[in-house]
Amino acid sequence: MYMKLLRFGPFSFYRAALSIAVPVMLQQFIMSMVSLIDNFMVAGLGDVSMAAVNVANQINFIHIVFINVIAGAGGIYLAQFMGAKDEEGMGQAYRFKVLLGLVISVFYFILCWTIPEAMLSMMTMGNAAQAEIVELGSTYLRLTSFTLLPMAISNAIGSSFREIGRPSVPLVISAAATVVNTVGNWFFIYGNLGAPRLGVSGAAIATIIARFVEMVVFIIYVYWDKKRGKAPFFVRFSRILHVNWRLIREIMAKSSMMFLSDFSWISSETIMTALYNGRGGAEVVAGMAAAWTIANIFFLLWGGIFTTTAVLIGGSLGAGKLDEARTRAEWIKSGSTVAGFIIAIAGAGVSTLLIPLVFGNLTANARSISLGLVYIILFYMPFWALLNSMWAISRAGGDTAMGMYADVSVNTFLFVPACFILALCTSIHPVSMFAIVKLTDIAKYFIARHFLGKERWVRNLTVQKHG
Repeated sequence: MYMKLLRFGPFSFYRAALSIAVPVMLQQFIMSMVSLIDNFMVAGLGDVSMAAVNVANQINFIHIVFINVIAGAGGIYLAQFMGAKDEEGMGQAYRFKVLLGLVISVFYFILCWTIPEAMLSMMTMGNAAQAEIVELGSTYLRLTSFTLLPMAISNAIGSSFREIGRPSVPLVISAAATVVNTVGNWFFIYGNLGAPRLGVSGAAIATIIARFVEMVVFIIYVYWDKKRGKAPFFVRFSRILHVNWRLIREIMAKSSMMFLSDFSWISSETIMTALYNGRGGAEVVAGMAAAWTIANIFFLLWGGIFTTTAVLIGGSLGAGKLDEARTRAEWIKSGSTVAGFIIAIAGAGVSTLLIPLVFGNLTANARSISLGLVYIILFYMPFWALLNSMWAISRAGGDTAMGMYADVSVNTFLFVPACFILALCTSIHPVSMFAIVKLTDIAKYFIARHFLGKERWVRNLTVQKHG
């Protein structure tokens, strides 16, 4: 089925794509390793601690999705303005990322600081270990809320470096932050070298330190790089409010559809998570969370697909090379699908060895749940890679409506109802429940294929300039 749909480009194109994608994926790999190391160390405290940290991180993930949407919306324009060699436009797109990212982060900080118990209780409704999970998780969530503002600033700067074709910058800085986080975990979770033994709170403190270090290094580097003329998107914080409201409103219109699309996705995933968290005790939450920690390593492919597409297709569109963009879109879909197959095959072997090793302190039942979920995720990887490439192509040309229509319609009328039917009317295992409801993604493919065929994404956004 796949090969009939695919058209492959020359090796030179995929070499250029890999030169962009690999540093992005390495950066996300490093970030996934932070999560893996956190979970490895916290898992030593038992199923309840593991469950508490991971349910809290599921709530934090919503914030990550939102700031990534903001970076993605601004990135659509930044990449095209880069293709048009328009520094003022790039600066306006960067301002959008910083300002809206900070607004969202302040709002989310207030929620995490004031009502963490309510949010965690909603995520663990019906779980036998709910009281213990909520108690530990609320402490962790309050502490990690202090990372939200630094993350917004770092994300704005790091994503902008990727969109101008310099992904190695955020890669190196994220690697340094990972080292800080790992060392901090070693000190504060178990109290090594005379540090206080803080358990779950220690993991949060290490994360806070790492995020602030990351932000400071990003700011220092981008100031220095601007002086050398190598960061054309960057504007000083003293000038961050000098915005072109016409362009900002235009980006907001695009981002509103991306928000609806991603909000639909994350809310439906959260509903599903809450439903399967209610089946059993801490071992279900810990096992499913461990699986997602491993799966996030494989999902690094998505960042590579989106960034590569933004640079290669967005740059072509911004330069007015519309036919080139059409051809490259076909090549990206083909390459993404093959990459999905490769990761699925390699991931199956790695997971079989990694889960017993990393999560050996979890119960046997939790490890079994984790391995089962990972296998299901890997089964879907090639198809999801194709879907993500279609989303990325659409967004590169500013057609954010496609994702909104596909996500909102399928999630609202198929995915969420299927979750409730399986949860309330059957005793099906959480892993099986996940495998079945994800079949609804097939409907998203046909909607995306229809919209891409209309070519609403084949647009040079820079001609509607900020002027």
